[in-house]
Amino acid sequence: MPGPKKLDPSASPRALLGAELRHRRETAGLSQEDLGAPLFVSGSFIGQLEAGTRRMQADQAARLDEVLGGDGFFVRNCAALKASKYPDHFAEAAEAERVATTIKEYAPLLIPGLLQTEAYARAVFRAYQPTATEDVIEDLVASRLERAQILADPTTPMLWVVLDEAVLRRKAGGAAVMAEALQQVAGMARRNRLIAQVLPFSLGAHAALDGGLKLMTFRDAPPLAYVDGLGMGRLQDDPATVVRYELTYDLLVAGALPPDASLALIESVSEDYAHEDQQL
Repeated sequence: MPGPKKLDPSASPRALLGAELRHRRETAGLSQEDLGAPLFVSGSFIGQLEAGTRRMQADQAARLDEVLGGDGFFVRNCAALKASKYPDHFAEAAEAERVATTIKEYAPLLIPGLLQTEAYARAVFRAYQPTATEDVIEDLVASRLERAQILADPTTPMLWVVLDEAVLRRKAGGAAVMAEALQQVAGMARRNRLIAQVLPFSLGAHAALDGGLKLMTFRDAPPLAYVDGLGMGRLQDDPATVVRYELTYDLLVAGALPPDASLALIESVSEDYAHEDQQL
């Protein structure tokens, strides 16, 4: 029998665990459906575990060790992966971002976390936790900026954001912070690193009044949708549900300003904030 598969140490821990799962399943001569049956999950769910887009649960890890003769490998590594820098409701979505090939996001109130400047993120976290110590806030800011490093690659993931006009008008952190934050978004759009559109107030009611939406696609796994609200969020993998959210996003794009007009508005609002700061 061949030795353990060599894993890329630069990959995310979950991706490494998924790669080892795929290696052991294939070595055992099992299809994804074959392995899913004793775990009472679908073959596509096994594919998501292998691609690193879903988090392995403790009971699943124990069963995988039984079926694949893992000698406790999956239980040990699953326990090691439980710790996360992110809130429980968002941890799985943040990990999925790292291996996504495309990310499409509708932001109803704030600049998406992947695009936030340090000062903007600090203002947001301080608003969330007004009595937290500086050390707590700085740790949160550092984690957010670290998460944004997935955009260091010039092309992957492909990022497409629809910003509600409220994102531009809500003065998080003050005029200077907003000027810098919006200029960063505009700069990334001008460098063709993202597609940005603005959903104007003039549109009125629209398809996503209930909250934020993130859609993610992957090279080797089915797409996922993440929906969030105040202190809560849910990762959706049901195909029919994901298709419904994809339609929601398409409707938002149809109602938003075109990219050129959106970029012009973002830059105009940023300049207004810069002038306001100079006058203070």
